[in-house]
Amino acid sequence: MTIKNKKVLVVGGAGFVGSNLVLEILKHEPLQVIVVDNLISSDARNIPVSDRVIFFSGSIADDNVLSNLPHDLNYVFHLACYHGNQSSIQNPLADHDNNTITSLKLFDFLTKHCTALEKVVYAAAGCAVAEKTYGEAKPTTEDAPVSLFHDSPYSISKLIGELYGNYYFQQYKFPFVKARFQNVYGPREILGAGNWRGTVHTVWRNVTPTFIWKSLNGEALTLDNHGQSTRDFIFVEDMARGLLACALKGEPGGIYNLASGVETTILSLAETINEITGNKTELILKGARDWDRSGRRFGSTEKSKNELGFQCDVRIREGLEKTIEWTRSNQSLIAECMNKHNYFMNKG
Repeated sequence: MTIKNKKVLVVGGAGFVGSNLVLEILKHEPLQVIVVDNLISSDARNIPVSDRVIFFSGSIADDNVLSNLPHDLNYVFHLACYHGNQSSIQNPLADHDNNTITSLKLFDFLTKHCTALEKVVYAAAGCAVAEKTYGEAKPTTEDAPVSLFHDSPYSISKLIGELYGNYYFQQYKFPFVKARFQNVYGPREILGAGNWRGTVHTVWRNVTPTFIWKSLNGEALTLDNHGQSTRDFIFVEDMARGLLACALKGEPGGIYNLASGVETTILSLAETINEITGNKTELILKGARDWDRSGRRFGSTEKSKNELGFQCDVRIREGLEKTIEWTRSNQSLIAECMNKHNYFMNKG
């Protein structure tokens, strides 16, 4: 199987992971890459410029957008979501509109109209199945039990996407593959990109870009749970390769962790970022977030390595150095996207 000379749809392709995925796909000479993004948490300037790339601005749940998609699609990557946990807690209905309905309408459309499909890869969430523990963590495997109690609507909607995809796979042989994300970081994650979504996390997004921006500006980094929480950090270029491996080698109906397999404390992350940037400001250590019961977690890499031939190439320090370099080079763009939310930030 190959992406070369194939038609590819990337839903959420203006986002952080999506734009890096488009760059990776372009290396393989596709016939066409169609990007669909409603820009609610992304920026159109992130979309790679190429005569092979076509951009549709709008939600994949919009019937007008769906009706304009070609029916001879070969590969689909569904990465769109309502970013992220805190925004979904603030507005569960918006999360439903952007995380749940989007998946159902896309899968239903593809099943009914796209007979040339070779694979549909869905961005699932590792946090939705990881054990909730502040004690010693074990690597989360693909067959980990799924709880009916969750910390956020985001986590719930991500699991619903898996369930809908599984239904269409079982009922219609829909070539559906689930790629369970860990904590992705790297270039092209723009703080403040998109629309105001009700909380300061519109600007202060994932921990890595937030720490990097504040560190570059000599600010103190605030660490929840005294920095003892752990996550599995995967560099975005590795993630893009992993998604492509899911498309080319993943078993329909299958699920694969895209992870580094390395458990990293948030304290270690903050100290490494400050060391690279030269930020001497002391860290601020706080207690655990009241909504978050997930203190420590990381993903198992065994299945993806054995079945997809995928493993991460970029170690965290190297990835952080690349991300910090990109952030320095794009400070004006990031500041522009952050500053457009000043009214809401100050009001809050």
